[in-house]
Amino acid sequence: MIRRLVLMLMLSFVTAVAAAESVRPFTAGSLQKVLAPREGKSFILVLWSLECQYCPTELKMLSELKRSHPKLDVVLIATDTVSDTPQLASRAESYGMNNTEQWVFAEDMPERLRLEIDSRWYGEVPRAYFYDRKHQREVKTGLVNKKFVEDWLARNTTTDS
Repeated sequence: MIRRLVLMLMLSFVTAVAAAESVRPFTAGSLQKVLAPREGKSFILVLWSLECQYCPTELKMLSELKRSHPKLDVVLIATDTVSDTPQLASRAESYGMNNTEQWVFAEDMPERLRLEIDSRWYGEVPRAYFYDRKHQREVKTGLVNKKFVEDWLARNTTTDS
């Protein structure tokens, strides 16, 4: 009985550490690291936070859509801090987004990171950028409805591989 409990605790710890390691630090220049491997491909970039009231609803909806649209590529960038990484990984997993590329703001001046992402963005979340194949982006602030995402998917994932 004790062995089983110890084993379960060890597995939980290893899983939590692995999940936390999957969240990358977002610093100056990181946006290019997100964009470059997706050249010619559509994807959704979602800015979120642990404190965001509407983020859980949006992330759960996107998780459902990822299950029904396996080619849907979503990248998460949390506006929290690197010290929040374990909670971010855990929360994303609880929303069904654990297999999603994840980043967290990792600079002392988040304003610079916000400016790099979008000079018209002042930190409100959730905020989503819907990139088409040419990387023209459509911006949505606040909770995005499922119908909008489904329509975007219909226009943007027909020939992606």
